[in-house]
Amino acid sequence: MAPSTTTPLLLALLLLPALAAATSLPALPLSTKSRWVVGADGRRVKLACANWASHLEPAAAEGLARRGVADIAARVAAMGFNCVRLTWPTYLITNATLASLPLRWSLERLGMLESVAGVRVNNPALLDLPLVDVFKEVVSALASKGIMVILDNQMTTPGWCCSKTDGNGFFGDKYFDPDEWLKGLSAMAAMFNKTKNVVGMSLRNELRGPNENVSLWYRYMQLGAEAVHAANRNVLVILSGLDFDKTLSFLFSKKVSLSFTGKLIYEQHWYGFSDDGNWETQNQNDVCGIVVDSIWKKGLFLLQQGWPLFFSEFGFDMSGTHIGDNRYLTCFLSVAAEMDLDWAIWALQGSYYIREGILAYDESYGLLSWDWCTARNPSFIKRVNSLQSPFQGPDLPNSQEPYNVLFHPQTGLCVLASSSNYLQLGPCDESNAWNYTSAYELVVKSTGQCLQAKSVGENAQLGTDCSKPSSKWHLISNSKMHVSAELTKNGTRVCLDASPDGAIQTNQCKCLSVDPACNPESQWFKVILSSRDIPGGSSILQLPSHGT
Repeated sequence: MAPSTTTPLLLALLLLPALAAATSLPALPLSTKSRWVVGADGRRVKLACANWASHLEPAAAEGLARRGVADIAARVAAMGFNCVRLTWPTYLITNATLASLPLRWSLERLGMLESVAGVRVNNPALLDLPLVDVFKEVVSALASKGIMVILDNQMTTPGWCCSKTDGNGFFGDKYFDPDEWLKGLSAMAAMFNKTKNVVGMSLRNELRGPNENVSLWYRYMQLGAEAVHAANRNVLVILSGLDFDKTLSFLFSKKVSLSFTGKLIYEQHWYGFSDDGNWETQNQNDVCGIVVDSIWKKGLFLLQQGWPLFFSEFGFDMSGTHIGDNRYLTCFLSVAAEMDLDWAIWALQGSYYIREGILAYDESYGLLSWDWCTARNPSFIKRVNSLQSPFQGPDLPNSQEPYNVLFHPQTGLCVLASSSNYLQLGPCDESNAWNYTSAYELVVKSTGQCLQAKSVGENAQLGTDCSKPSSKWHLISNSKMHVSAELTKNGTRVCLDASPDGAIQTNQCKCLSVDPACNPESQWFKVILSSRDIPGGSSILQLPSHGT
């Protein structure tokens, strides 16, 4: 992506309100309660994170030559994220020569004089600090904006991750000495023992390669977890799986054995290029159903067993031009909403100092633009906003009486009903409390009114006669996201459909199977549980009537 052409003054005016926003830290330290992450007050804390790379050759957080570190932290908060998964190479803490190397020298040794000049302008106080102190300053900047930090051991040697043959993949590989790794984990945990916003440590990113095996996984991951906990009892201990963190299936029958409780989380990665889905060549409903079933068997089952699971990497081409990525993303967001996942998007950085030998490498998966000025894909930020706060979990306002919402993953919005019985998409925080009954009725709680289909192409509406087939809503297609009923007059099956302006209509169900070119996403809805506070109680919201 080319650098933004927005003028600096206009950009400043546009961003001023957003950058003034900041989140606040929850009650710390964090711990776990069944499948949930909770604060010290027992309330659910949802991890809604962005990955910020600090493990490549310069061994410094990306972007310091583009924007001030406080400015970058402010942008994280302004986009609604409460957490950063900050990556680091083992050598940053175990190799004294690297750790003490000034940032200026680290960039100069790689021939990046332009980056040196950029840091001098944007972060002059960091330019001559040792790399390990630069890392600390990034954590501190995030703390000033109320952003939690999860420290992720990405590699041993600084560089781009990952391949099966880079020597960093599994215990005993050329650059992966288990003893050095344990020493590094202990030292990093101890270094941030008094740092309140460092809430977790991910022990190793994407274990992989020809030497990986389950027996050594249990041995060393348990040792790593114990080492971190001994050095810092405040942090969550996060264990990744095998095969580039795509699978934790071996945990189905045997969990790790640790001396401590209440701090353990597992993590899993899910990308469209790695989930074995034929997103561009098969019907989208079929692929989503197949992939979700596979992801469930590889890791999602842990939630059902009562263990926290953190999807610490998901991502897509933010240009919006990659069909397969776009399809995968909508499927992922449907699962993220239904399971109310903790997650981290790859990645925050819009560009790198250097990646795979290319200077100023443009990160097409980056939340920020190449120059770190603006959001690369503002529509995604809006779309993911509803998933940045919890739907479910302990100590939410309606934890004892959860209700349903109708989530639309294509937009990240939910179905709202007005006093005139008009249904439309709107913010999930303003959703009605629905009840999806065992008789397949979608009823607005406390009103007796249920969702009804009138005819093809008409707006769906609310009514009081819920006994007819037009009020019986079944979840059909292999994605289980088509919400379908039969018209009373002629038995035609219709599906809920979101029009471009957000009106909820009933149209003939489309793309149910076979056709790989058909896009079903306007008809994809998830009936999910929520314990959020209900605006105005359980009554129908007073929204603008149709046409206003």
